[in-house]
Amino acid sequence: MRAILISSHGGPDVLKVADRPDPVPNLDQVLIEVKAFGLNHAEIYFRSGAWGDVAEITGIECVGLVRHDPRNQFRVGQKVIALVGGLGRDLNGSYAELVAAPRSNVVTFDTELSWAELAALPESYATAWSALMTILHISPGQSLLVRGATSALGQAAVNIAHHLGLHVLGTTRQQDRFAYLEALGVDEVFLEGEGLSHRVRSKHPDGVDAVLDIIGNRTILDSLAALKRGGEVCQVGFLGGGGPLALEPVFQIPSGRKLSVFASALVLGGPEFPLSEIPFQKIVRHVEQGAYKAKPARVFDFEDIVEAHRLIEAGTTFGKLVVQVGV
Repeated sequence: MRAILISSHGGPDVLKVADRPDPVPNLDQVLIEVKAFGLNHAEIYFRSGAWGDVAEITGIECVGLVRHDPRNQFRVGQKVIALVGGLGRDLNGSYAELVAAPRSNVVTFDTELSWAELAALPESYATAWSALMTILHISPGQSLLVRGATSALGQAAVNIAHHLGLHVLGTTRQQDRFAYLEALGVDEVFLEGEGLSHRVRSKHPDGVDAVLDIIGNRTILDSLAALKRGGEVCQVGFLGGGGPLALEPVFQIPSGRKLSVFASALVLGGPEFPLSEIPFQKIVRHVEQGAYKAKPARVFDFEDIVEAHRLIEAGTTFGKLVVQVGV
């Protein structure tokens, strides 16, 4: 099979297309013919070496067809989603024509959406749904601030929250993206930057019910300051960069506010966050019906992976970048 390899740690140019033996699934795996996969910031960290030694073939998600299941739980030719469960980190991942994915991390679905459209959904919507519904426990009528709303994950969160009837606030770094976010369903758009909590509180003096923070460590304390009493911030990303965070909880977390995290690449599909909690079929239906606006921002061919990684790393596009395999 053809696969995209991390030839060494470094920039996008270290990604090389090469031949590798077809994977042979064990009893706990399902062999999938990959049709398309989405790009994620986790794969930048894998490629650069920021997260240490990882699998030679990267990629944490894909959509495709079942090629072989040793236990016959899945039918040959069945459409499936596969994501994380060690893919790209401990196991060879989805940047390939074939992947042996843990069966606990494989989900079936029915749809007529194209493979490229489907590939924009798995990780972003699984993460957004888990953070919003199982951690923040959002409900209609509440207010939600999404920091980093133009990212693929941010747009998934906006779609879910808007469709559920929340009052959605969203941030972007660029003024020309305001209209796009408003069309997506954001009720109030703010320019991302220092002191955002003060600007939010000027319109919402008591604060907001919840914050989904995709930017990360440099904004987390300000996000906590935007909450009302009893509110919660869930950090789900590092768009603004990672690294250690010096925190004195008693003095820096406002009393009565909560901080949580959701590290999707590490826990999705595991015993605490099983994929059965995520209604993938319902999500696909909402995309088909236009209730969720989830088209990929750009679709690349397999051989254009270096260009795709340059683009996602530069952060000059918004939405999900997708790679087609053998189409």
